[in-house]
Amino acid sequence: MAHIAKRRVIKRLPMLPAERALKVISGRWKAVILYYLFDGPRRLSALKAQMPDITQKVLIDQLREMEEHGLVDREIFAEIPARVEYSATALGLSLEPILLALCQWGQHHADALDEQAHLADCIIRPRQAIEASAN
Repeated sequence: MAHIAKRRVIKRLPMLPAERALKVISGRWKAVILYYLFDGPRRLSALKAQMPDITQKVLIDQLREMEEHGLVDREIFAEIPARVEYSATALGLSLEPILLALCQWGQHHADALDEQAHLADCIIRPRQAIEASAN
């Protein structure tokens, strides 16, 4: 059954690799969700608390789409009430340097158009910086 679902996803994704990559990571919230999952598993309520501007429906939709594309795993714990945690897969974690590069390019773009005042700091940090700040 899972094999059929994967085949369906692949059929819907563009064949051009760059276009495929952009399709998989596009969306206002995917990079932000991945950023929080780069640090470890999170429950839906924790993700929602970290992103107060996202609706729960959109958060769930984005998580489902990233799960379908192999970026996020969902683990359901057999507890009452059921506990669900989301985590970045190895494929999702492999996007960290790409998202950092996109963030840096966005800063460069803002500099080139003299719009630095309207830009937030990059939220993606290289894994080495995360590990160094934890020590």
